[in-house]
Amino acid sequence: MDEDSPKIDIDYVAKLARIELTDDEKTKFSSQLGDILKYFKKLNEVDVSGVEPMAHAFPVYNVWQEDTPEPGFTTEEALLNSPAIRNNHVVVPKVVGDA
Repeated sequence: MDEDSPKIDIDYVAKLARIELTDDEKTKFSSQLGDILKYFKKLNEVDVSGVEPMAHAFPVYNVWQEDTPEPGFTTEEALLNSPAIRNNHVVVPKVVGDA
């Protein structure tokens, strides 16, 4: 890392992410995170006075399409790839134990 790179506690970051890193990965990711933070520092220097906060670069309007019924699968088509079927239902393993 050069002198402009911020000090990153990569062990702390890895712990927060609940991942284990090798020493090589720690070196690599520490450098990459440092580069990302330097870029954010550079972005902070941009004058944004007069720019309204926005969620999208372009205006986004209601993009929902009309909810119209359309033909769907028949029961036979819907159950075609099911591993097990009983009374037109998919049979799955029991997931709730006895209490």
